[in-house]
Amino acid sequence: MLNIFKELVYSSGVVNLTAGNIFMWLIAFVLLYLAIKKQYEPLLLLPISFGILVVNLPLTFLMEPEHGLIWFFYHYGIEMDIIPPLIFLGLGAMIDFGPLIANPKTLLLGAGAQVGLYVTFFAALLFGFDLKEAASIGIIGGADGPTTIYLGSKLAPHMLGATAVSAYAYMALVPIIQPPIMRLLTSEQERKIDMGKMRPVSRLQKIIFPVLTAMIVMLLAPPSAPLIAMLMLGNLFRESGVVERLTNASSNELMNIVTIFQGLSVGATMTATVFLNPKVLFVFFLGLFAFTVSTATGLLMAKFMNLFLKNKINPLIGAAGVSAVPMAARCVHKVGSEANRRNYLLMHAMGPNVAGVIGTVAAAAIFLKNLG
Repeated sequence: MLNIFKELVYSSGVVNLTAGNIFMWLIAFVLLYLAIKKQYEPLLLLPISFGILVVNLPLTFLMEPEHGLIWFFYHYGIEMDIIPPLIFLGLGAMIDFGPLIANPKTLLLGAGAQVGLYVTFFAALLFGFDLKEAASIGIIGGADGPTTIYLGSKLAPHMLGATAVSAYAYMALVPIIQPPIMRLLTSEQERKIDMGKMRPVSRLQKIIFPVLTAMIVMLLAPPSAPLIAMLMLGNLFRESGVVERLTNASSNELMNIVTIFQGLSVGATMTATVFLNPKVLFVFFLGLFAFTVSTATGLLMAKFMNLFLKNKINPLIGAAGVSAVPMAARCVHKVGSEANRRNYLLMHAMGPNVAGVIGTVAAAAIFLKNLG
């Protein structure tokens, strides 16, 4: 009887616990707190944090190759590049490209916000990361989770958990990270600039845009095809007005399902043995640097453009050039309305926000073409 008891004890997860496992639980609990109590992008952080928690319970073998439940989600969803394009399909069905069409010059703001990606790429090289690892870290600056996963799974899969969680964490923390940068780099007078109403965009323009954009971007950057094709297909569903069922399925049921599998899979890559590595931990600091620089360069691009524009744009919308849709645009609107209660910047900020999505995918395609 005693032997049976000993066998049960030693075969349990309790006696196999390590300090690293417990530390990862703490990280999971912090993310759960942010998701549930603070409601920082709970759709993203809640499944990620739970994935971190369960994979650090010893002897569960959830990520064991060929056998673990979550390993199957990860292998077929992430490694085989299924989930990120499906996320983009749902995203396209939810996005209104009207603000970008109405004000095409905001494309420059989306491009300006990509500077942080390249600055961080070179910074990561200086800190000892190789070319592929540096590219996987730099893309965090776009604050685009699916693109970060798509690039990281191809170039640096051993760091995928750190880069993906970093990207999603900074997406969730946009309301905390961006406002101080906005206030530091703009004057109160600039923040008060009222951009008025946007020009109307016809249905025909909205239908042509995803078709034309898909052709141009994929011709110029072929590796972007899986993400751009799905993004523009989802948007074509939305704007055509003839496939309401497909639009609803893409933006609701499908989007929700793949979000669960993606979050759980990404979180489950964060085992103690992988995460508790000084090099991997440093990814989070470089990711924050990338996101900060991208926010700043988007703002500075807007200020630079104002030197030549008769009708000035509110520089705050440059901060929405990162790909965190629609979190960055909402943040811009909030800071702008604090300076001027009549200021309604949300739709104006959506222009550079969706331009940032396209820009980040294009940047990932450039990295893939040269390093993949």
